[in-house]
Amino acid sequence: MPDNSTSDTVDQSRRKFLKTGGTTAAAGVISAYLPAQAIAGVGENVAGELHSTVIEGAVPVTLRINGKDHRLNIDPRTTLLDCIRETVQLTGTKKGCDHGQCGACTVHVNGKRVLSCLNLALLHDGNEITTIEGLGTPESMHPMQTAFVECDGYQCGYCTSGQIMSAVALLKEPCGAEDAAVKELMSGNICRCGAYDNIVAAIQQVRKRA
Repeated sequence: MPDNSTSDTVDQSRRKFLKTGGTTAAAGVISAYLPAQAIAGVGENVAGELHSTVIEGAVPVTLRINGKDHRLNIDPRTTLLDCIRETVQLTGTKKGCDHGQCGACTVHVNGKRVLSCLNLALLHDGNEITTIEGLGTPESMHPMQTAFVECDGYQCGYCTSGQIMSAVALLKEPCGAEDAAVKELMSGNICRCGAYDNIVAAIQQVRKRA
């Protein structure tokens, strides 16, 4: 009789290889579609204790956002935008183009406006970061927020948080008195609904009152 032991061994090895290879390929495809939170890592729980999943190459960072310290373990490739939205769960800062062209993700770092989609979170360890949530509340709005409401400076609202954060930063920047000067300094913030005239009116209202 022919010896089938060698053939059986080859078949088993082939099946094991195909099974392992298929699993590895599937894992690679799935990882490409994981949410940003899986990349960004995790931070404090309700009690303020540090907790995390195992992330290869994760590094510790403390982000001071709206006056509160968040101790996090994050992938060093995580953008400030993804860390704010997915890890810290402050979703007022919006992800628009994710290429630094629309301004929807604007936040303040040490009092100056930055595009959070172009900044790595790791580089802002210890900085003072302010998002739209830290600017004011529905009960106590920042004057710029109030002006946007009074002047109808928004339509769909998606760009509004970035517009307001840039507008507040503009108040501390050299800017001429004319509407054209305001438009120039706000040119990095795109409103797809076209509410530009009302946005400028809101900014000028705050400037005049100040």
